[in-house]
Amino acid sequence: MANTFKVITKANVTSADVIYTVAGSTTTVLLGIMLGNTTSSAITATVSLGSDTANRAGANNESNQTVELITSTSIPGNSSLELLSGNKVIMETTDTLSVTGSGSTDVILSIMEIT
Repeated sequence: MANTFKVITKANVTSADVIYTVAGSTTTVLLGIMLGNTTSSAITATVSLGSDTANRAGANNESNQTVELITSTSIPGNSSLELLSGNKVIMETTDTLSVTGSGSTDVILSIMEIT
């Protein structure tokens, strides 16, 4: 299995936008998320993890659901917000990471894909 580190960037997100989708036969480790406010006024941002992983056997026999990592979190003008400092999120095939910004939001993802 190959481990490949990658950076994913998207500039000027102002509405709901899928930033990353895990490819087939791939597991992704989300290492970090940076959200940058490129305006002079405060904005809000929401980061969502969408997962349609089906039921699992055993004690965890539930389907995954879409969840929000942050919801309408304020980012001051001309500044940034770092998420997952020291933590990681595992994403499976077809899982998505979406960002919604109330103003111009730049997004940087640091990931490792395992193929």
